[in-house]
Amino acid sequence: MWRGGINVEHEDKKKTGTGETEETLTNRQGHPVVDNQNIRTVGNRGPATLENYHFIEKISHFDRERIPERVVHARGAGAHGYFETYGKVGDEDVAKYTRAKVFKGAGKRTPVFVRFSTVAGAKESPETARDPRGFAVKFYTEDGNWDLVGNNLKIFFIRDPLKFPDMIHAFKPDPVTNIQNPERMFDFVSKTPEATHMITFLFSPWGIPANYRQMQGSGVNTYKWVNEAGEAVLVKYHWEPLKQGIRNLTQKEANEIQGMNTSHATQDLYEAIEKGDYPEWELCVQIMSDDEHPELDFDPLDDTKLWPQDQFPFLPVGKMVLNKNPENYFAEVEQAAFGTGVLVDGLDFSDDKMLQGRTFSYSDTQRYRVGANYLQIPINKPKKRVATNQRDGQHAHYVDDGRNPHVNYEPSMLDGLKEAERAGADHQPAYNAKLIKQPIDRKNDYGQAGDTYRSFEDWERDELISNLVDALSVSHPDIQKAMIGHFTKADEEYGRRVAEGLEKAKQKMDQTAGDTGSAAAKKAADTAKQEGHEADPY
Repeated sequence: MWRGGINVEHEDKKKTGTGETEETLTNRQGHPVVDNQNIRTVGNRGPATLENYHFIEKISHFDRERIPERVVHARGAGAHGYFETYGKVGDEDVAKYTRAKVFKGAGKRTPVFVRFSTVAGAKESPETARDPRGFAVKFYTEDGNWDLVGNNLKIFFIRDPLKFPDMIHAFKPDPVTNIQNPERMFDFVSKTPEATHMITFLFSPWGIPANYRQMQGSGVNTYKWVNEAGEAVLVKYHWEPLKQGIRNLTQKEANEIQGMNTSHATQDLYEAIEKGDYPEWELCVQIMSDDEHPELDFDPLDDTKLWPQDQFPFLPVGKMVLNKNPENYFAEVEQAAFGTGVLVDGLDFSDDKMLQGRTFSYSDTQRYRVGANYLQIPINKPKKRVATNQRDGQHAHYVDDGRNPHVNYEPSMLDGLKEAERAGADHQPAYNAKLIKQPIDRKNDYGQAGDTYRSFEDWERDELISNLVDALSVSHPDIQKAMIGHFTKADEEYGRRVAEGLEKAKQKMDQTAGDTGSAAAKKAADTAKQEGHEADPY
């Protein structure tokens, strides 16, 4: 048994045929290493010689230990578990809506791996950041992998993928100062009115979940379910915490936690699973008929909107339990690769523009980060037979060929791979429109933002206003004016309170003109300068 990295069982060291034991250190060629403390030199003071094979192999591999960091969702934690289906959607047989096998047969369990993350921060950024949290689930189904990639918040900032690179650039640090400046974010958001709803959530306590276990998850995008007859419905996915509940933090609480631990959420998840306190979520879906729904004051494919639960209730379809920690963070959590296009039979794409854009981007970034053969890595590999005619490429570990390894093409009469039989009728949506570049008709950028503001408790609204004022106080007056305009259109009180808060902060804002960060960041920098203790050089 291993405890704290130390083997506490005293077993005899097993000898190998070479005289080595299981504890013998080797290099990557399998050569036993008899001196791992000293390089080979001329005399014990040097110089070193070029034939230091062990050193050169060791240091050159060390130089290549990192793979490119994710542009977004770089900071993450993960765990293994299972999904158990109820075999129903609400009180109805799930087969009425989808033929996906993962949902059939009450009690059937499917292995899963989940990666939680923050979005904008770098790999070592604090987990107390005000930021959406990624919630990505890889189902290792009998039909192959299904990735459900989403966030903790159920909506998003934008509705068109063309704006995504600009949005992330605005949220990332300034390319000159390398400081994350809220003025950049609000500069972008002030010209993006559909983001008002997400900003309202993000700057409230919902913008800082207490940890990864005690937060909701959502697919965010709109997908489709397809049944045996090829009939489709629109669906949205929601992960609701079961026994652990939902908890959020105020900015003050987050600041205090960050001062003690920048990895508190990773630690919380790992330790809970280690002691057997397995987190659980119930997977619920909202179902809507696959049409335009003119009775709604928004487009149901708009990711900046919530589907009203009184019209489209949450219907339970199963639960997920996380019960095993990764054995190696890099191999599993860092190399884990998700994509919104990874769907199994019975699941399909909707016309959601953001989903269409993400479906290319997500898998493409994995090919860049991890390599063309990223799906041969154990954490990403399906737990079923894989047989393709794809070959070679960097880091190819094996060839997943068919009965005849000489045939790497299809069709063939020489025992090559053959197409599978259809599991049901194809879903064939029909289109009759011009190919254009236009926004959707029913934008309604402010209605739900106002509803969300009014739904908050008093303390949540106070926290929202305080956080917005702090972040906006260093922004250009024109940006402030535009943001107040957005908030006012959402709710008169909302806009008025932000305006009043900024007016009170104006004196401080004038004193800190030219700041490169938020008011709180400026205060922190000044405090370090003023309270630093003098020391003599040595």
